[in-house]
Amino acid sequence: MSVRIGINPITWTNDDMPELGGDTPVDTCLSEARQAGYSGIEMGGKFPREANALKALMAKHHLALISGWYSGHAHALDVAKEFDEALSHLELLKANGCQYVVYADTSGGAHGGIDTPISDRPKLPEGEWKDYGRKITALAEKMADFGVRMAFHHHMGTVVETDAEVDKLMANTGAAVGLLYDSGHSAFSGGDPIALAKRHAKRIVHVHCKDSRKPILDKARKTDESFLRAVLDGIFTVPGDGQVDFTTILKILKEAGYSGWLVVEAEQDPAKAHPLTYAKMGYENLKKMATAAGFQIAA
Repeated sequence: MSVRIGINPITWTNDDMPELGGDTPVDTCLSEARQAGYSGIEMGGKFPREANALKALMAKHHLALISGWYSGHAHALDVAKEFDEALSHLELLKANGCQYVVYADTSGGAHGGIDTPISDRPKLPEGEWKDYGRKITALAEKMADFGVRMAFHHHMGTVVETDAEVDKLMANTGAAVGLLYDSGHSAFSGGDPIALAKRHAKRIVHVHCKDSRKPILDKARKTDESFLRAVLDGIFTVPGDGQVDFTTILKILKEAGYSGWLVVEAEQDPAKAHPLTYAKMGYENLKKMATAAGFQIAA
């Protein structure tokens, strides 16, 4: 069973907080990602939105385009409208060979608020989960028919944040809805990343490898800090530099037959966490742990 190791450009430049690496050129992100050893990168806000220009940029740096985040509004919109809104993004991903779209439902979301407490977020009433699951399934099936499958991203500040909400999503959706598993968001939400991986290993189609620093995480939860404020404080880091037991998680994925991308996604302040240094650290640590778990690392 083989996996490929990629990275998200948020290591260098943060789309939610332009003051973090806002002046870093996209070519720097890509050249240093390749230098650090990665074979692919996810899309960021500085990437061209025209298919051929994006292909040329990826080819220039000998990197595959892995996927790209989409801020969805499935809870607020009907399926047809939501698909139409996402179509241009899906077309761009498909033209660049991406199998999955990173889909997060940000309806009423607060994850972008620099000073919004983590407790101040949208929540789905218990009685709405079945209908919501049917809607997400229908949307995912339309995406699959188009040729780009859904990797649903549980994320802080959204209606699917906690491990329990991931459980409800998985219980109420069909097979077309793949899970983007994110260890860092599970930990920050107060969950158990290992238990979450065990419960839903067969549904996981994409993996964000985000480590967390426990003292900062504990403080953020205790003081009801905002997501982005916690990022500035250094809550996240690359695999092997925090509290998350990636060795166990990777073994769970291997036993479940996972074969896809392992993506280092560790938003930090680049003025405090030198991007290339941390990119190299993340790659080497993740490669070592994935190999120990029994994975082969594809070029």
